[in-house]
Amino acid sequence: MYYPTTKGVGSPVNANILEMRSITKTFPGVKALSDVTLNVARGEVHAICGENGAGKSTLMKVLSGVYPLGTYDGDIVFEDKTMSFHDIRESEAHGIVIIHQELALSPQLSIAENIFLNNEQRGAFGLIDWNKTNAEAAKLLARVGLRENPTTKIKNIGVGKQQLVEIAKALSKRVKLLILDEPTAALNDEDSDHLLDLILHLKGQGITSIIISHKLNEIKKVSDSVTVIRDGKTIETITKAEVTEDRIIKDMVGRDLEHRYPDHTPHVGEEVLRVENWTAHHPQDPTRVMVDNVNLNVRAGEIVGIAGLMGAGRTEFAMSLFGRSYGSRITGKVFKNGKEIKVRDVSEAISNGIAYATEDRKTYGLNLIDDIKRNVSMAALGKLSKYGLVHDNEEFKVANEYRKSMNIKAPTVLAKTGKLSGGNQQKVVLSKWIFSDPDVLILDEPTRGIDVGAKYEIYTIINRLAAEGKAIIVISSELPELLGICDRIYAISEGRITGELPIEQANPEALIKLMTMETPR
Repeated sequence: MYYPTTKGVGSPVNANILEMRSITKTFPGVKALSDVTLNVARGEVHAICGENGAGKSTLMKVLSGVYPLGTYDGDIVFEDKTMSFHDIRESEAHGIVIIHQELALSPQLSIAENIFLNNEQRGAFGLIDWNKTNAEAAKLLARVGLRENPTTKIKNIGVGKQQLVEIAKALSKRVKLLILDEPTAALNDEDSDHLLDLILHLKGQGITSIIISHKLNEIKKVSDSVTVIRDGKTIETITKAEVTEDRIIKDMVGRDLEHRYPDHTPHVGEEVLRVENWTAHHPQDPTRVMVDNVNLNVRAGEIVGIAGLMGAGRTEFAMSLFGRSYGSRITGKVFKNGKEIKVRDVSEAISNGIAYATEDRKTYGLNLIDDIKRNVSMAALGKLSKYGLVHDNEEFKVANEYRKSMNIKAPTVLAKTGKLSGGNQQKVVLSKWIFSDPDVLILDEPTRGIDVGAKYEIYTIINRLAAEGKAIIVISSELPELLGICDRIYAISEGRITGELPIEQANPEALIKLMTMETPR
């Protein structure tokens, strides 16, 4: 789809709405982008792929003015004009709107207030016209397929709907180029499909989109072309017809991945953890049973998976087991090496050798404003302290050892954790819990939001821990992941274990049947 330009009659129409030419961006000690070129055609959906830390988000921050003119080299040409954005307001004024992976909505404000924040609908005497605000918000919500009342507070709607509110907010700014950074990372399948359909719908209205995603099936569904970035450099741009998973993966990681999952030879020992009749109720509504009479066990050197649909109770079980950090009216027994133990709080769980790596690393897993060193040591400061004082040199030494052994891509352990890519943040989370030296390690969505190359590294780490005799529980929404790395898989539905399969008998069809059972077997 082509749109007229401001050129005179007879001038050729440029097929590209955006051209980024020879973009180079350097941070202290790190060249994040090196001579990157990106061409986006008018009216297309253009995907950008790359490993975590490849430079995708940095490139988009250059484009949107987050990194202003003067902090990078190269040219941005938008609608045939060379641009010089000094901040994000300037880029938005030209119709370039970016929606970051971490949504920038205020939970205490209404949907309408969020949509028109810093873009208020004013009436007489410069005062906000709330009737106009709510009416215009309702029109925008209808465009993105939301039926919510515009006065509803953001905190009262789910993440999927919040993502749609962000798009409605972009539409209020008369967006011409919409940039979505990992838009489906935190969404379930239904919300993801709705969002992807909306992107195609907006394309039909003439809106160009750039989508950054690790999910290759989504890229194949919506994109017209794909640009792959690796180590801050443009590798290639290919059309939809040329896209294959193997080609994208090879471009992303610089090599063929003959096997998505590393070889794993189980060396299963004695039972380490056994949970009997574990039940937990909703923290705000004690009448609701969230975890219902769960029984499971894990042995030394064993990787046990838990499969279940969204809301099945997987995370609720793990968090309630880990020091009762979720739920109310929790009952049941926990045995470690055959002896009953108490896990009445997180400290007690850790002291009994149980660790839990949360699915939400940014909120619960890490202190993003602190450095790698502090994050690695925080779960086991007692190992580094004497007379109540932490030995700073030892803390630095330990963190640096994990930086090297876990291949955390950062120049120093004093780097802020929030500046790391998703895959490297996940390695810091794992380092933190490995340093606590647990016997049981519960990993909740350990590879969510990270690329295929980083996933392989995480799987290798999991295998290494199992080979050391750790008992590992992996919760994942990706059945191929569970089938690729586990020795045994439990299925959970409506808070209840509905079945257990050794890996030799497990397949997607059998697991889905168990995951959707109403009556446990």
